[in-house]
Amino acid sequence: QRRSLAPSQLAKRKAGEEEEEGGRHPPTTRKRQRPVSETESGECYRSPFRKPLAQLTNRPHCLDSSQHEAFIRSILSKPFKVPIPNYKGPLGLRALGIKRAGLRSPLHDPFEEGALVLYEPPLLSAHDQLKIDKDKAPVHVVVDPVLSRVLRPHQREGVKFLWDCVTSRRIPGSHGCIMADEMGLGKTLQCITLMWTLLRQSPDCKPEIEKAMVVSPSSLVRNWYNEVEKWLGGRIQPLAIDGGSKEEIDRKLVGFMNQRGLRVPSPILIISYETFRLHAEALQKGSVGLVICDEGHRLKNSENQTYQALNSLNTPRRVLISGTPIQNDLLEYFSLVHFVNSGILGTAQEFKRHFEIPILKGRDADASEAERHKGEERLKELISIVNRCLIRRTSDILSKYLPVKIEQVVCCRLTPLQAELYKNFLKQAKPVEELKEGKISVSSLSSITSLKKLCNHPALIHDKCVEEEEGFMGALDLFPAGYSTKSVEPQLSGKMLVLDYILAVTKSTSNDKVVLVSNYTQTLDLFEKLCRNRRYLYVRLDGTMSIKKRAKIVERFNSPSSPEFIFMLSSKAGGCGLNLIGANRLVMFDPDWNPANDEQAMARVWRDGQKKTCYIYRLLSTGTIEEKIFQRQTHKKALSSCVVDEEQDVERHFSLGELKELFTLNETTASDTHDKIKCRRCVNGRQVWPPPEGSDCTSDLSQWNHCADKRGLQDSVLKAAWDAAVTFTFHHHSHEEQRGIP
Repeated sequence: QRRSLAPSQLAKRKAGEEEEEGGRHPPTTRKRQRPVSETESGECYRSPFRKPLAQLTNRPHCLDSSQHEAFIRSILSKPFKVPIPNYKGPLGLRALGIKRAGLRSPLHDPFEEGALVLYEPPLLSAHDQLKIDKDKAPVHVVVDPVLSRVLRPHQREGVKFLWDCVTSRRIPGSHGCIMADEMGLGKTLQCITLMWTLLRQSPDCKPEIEKAMVVSPSSLVRNWYNEVEKWLGGRIQPLAIDGGSKEEIDRKLVGFMNQRGLRVPSPILIISYETFRLHAEALQKGSVGLVICDEGHRLKNSENQTYQALNSLNTPRRVLISGTPIQNDLLEYFSLVHFVNSGILGTAQEFKRHFEIPILKGRDADASEAERHKGEERLKELISIVNRCLIRRTSDILSKYLPVKIEQVVCCRLTPLQAELYKNFLKQAKPVEELKEGKISVSSLSSITSLKKLCNHPALIHDKCVEEEEGFMGALDLFPAGYSTKSVEPQLSGKMLVLDYILAVTKSTSNDKVVLVSNYTQTLDLFEKLCRNRRYLYVRLDGTMSIKKRAKIVERFNSPSSPEFIFMLSSKAGGCGLNLIGANRLVMFDPDWNPANDEQAMARVWRDGQKKTCYIYRLLSTGTIEEKIFQRQTHKKALSSCVVDEEQDVERHFSLGELKELFTLNETTASDTHDKIKCRRCVNGRQVWPPPEGSDCTSDLSQWNHCADKRGLQDSVLKAAWDAAVTFTFHHHSHEEQRGIP
């Protein structure tokens, strides 16, 4: 029989056996006995498979000091290891809540290949390194590699120049500069790089500024926002204000100005000049680290409200962007320099007396030798001062990155109707005599506008002929019988006839798109009528279009799949900053007195991203006021190249007296401008190569390196229009040096 071997059962059986051996006893009431412990019984019934438990006591287990110290040392001798394979992060150098010890380090590696270092700390000897306070040691300032990798060589140079200027390293005590690169050289990208660097780092191992502000024309606000998003890829959230109620805009501006700290949520404000002027009070209550003024030539007049509002900002660092800093006179140039670095050229009166008057006298074609010598000395002095805060690179740099650009000035003869109306106006208009006497009145300016419109198309002055205004009495009889302005008739205007040929040949022989630019919305109306007649698809941008809609139509036109053939552009509304690389042909239908407006408008197609050869056509009516305007532009551009581009051999082509001869008509010339520049490269109206003996090609108009009549013309589009109205052309080839063109 199997019996249990449990200790309790064994004890019961043993007790039973003892009772049997001792005999029978009378039954008595048994008391419950206390269990006998193993120590009392002297026997152990513990299972051999169980280990005894340690005795629990409340007294601590004491070790001697030597044992305790040895135990702690054994723990500390094993450093902590991160349980991640091949982890090489900083261990033990920085603990939570404890300031890092050792030298401060730059935000980006200055020794990385291709790094753009804006500031390098001075080298210290070993002795100086021991004495220097590690918490105050300057560090490298390195442009974010995300941006430095896309910057071209001239842009890297530009960023370094901008940073040196705004940190007062070029001119001690002055924190401003002028970015005067010509159109298409990436001024926007350079300024975005500057802002991002200042907002994130400095030699003192902290951000140089908290906030930055970009003030631009209203049509470029959205473009700036898109450029920041494009290049910084969401690393920063700019605040662009391009519409809204006054209360809403004020609330946003107050919120922007109240931002503080090392990490401001929206550190860049993008605002238009108009909005800034209306809400300047909200922006003048605090300080902004940097202000960038795009298309800064708007600040040429120090008396206007926008200039004064911007100048009153609590902002020492100022960057002014303008591809055309000189537009009309040197005093306007002074206003721009004075805005960014007040006082380096003295007061306006001092500047005019010391610089402007001697320089302009020296540039006049009738100046004496002494006046020329004095003007050149003052010019050198002005250049030496301004070059410390102005950087200027020409578009010749783009020839390395962009396709060929061929710019052509096309002289178009007037139609018989235009010529008769023009001569009739010159006989009747009294403002002509006033202008010859040196008086310029409102009626004189009105006469200039009337003649410019007549050169575009007789339809633009038809209403004045109907009302028989001054200068147009009896002119209605010169129009064809049954003439109506409801339909456009290209054959009545020399320039419109040439334009009709250019569009027709381009449409039928290529897939190129065309940009049409004019100073007058009435001329754009004529373009629309012509496009409807010829069934050309088009889009139009003028001052009536909202800012948001402008960005949409530009994006749509630039798409290769868009069907639009023509982009009509008002030079006053959208000539600055737009990127129209979807087209590669541009027609400048009428000239502006200000060469900067024309230059800005013509730079819309030859920009980054352009893949095709670009053709620029500047149409002028032969022998008319338009050629006089073009000649005046040449005079202003010569002045600009002297001061800004530092070209010393610019030809003094026109005296100021000649430029006053506006109200004349030369019907016998192929080009009044070509006659006046005394071109030494042409024989019998045609350019020859090599040049005639004794001629000096470098002294001619530097921007026009070819002159041609029909025999020397190479553009097939213009050849088709030549017999109809073209009389003469000037050419400029952007790659003449690379292609070996003389």
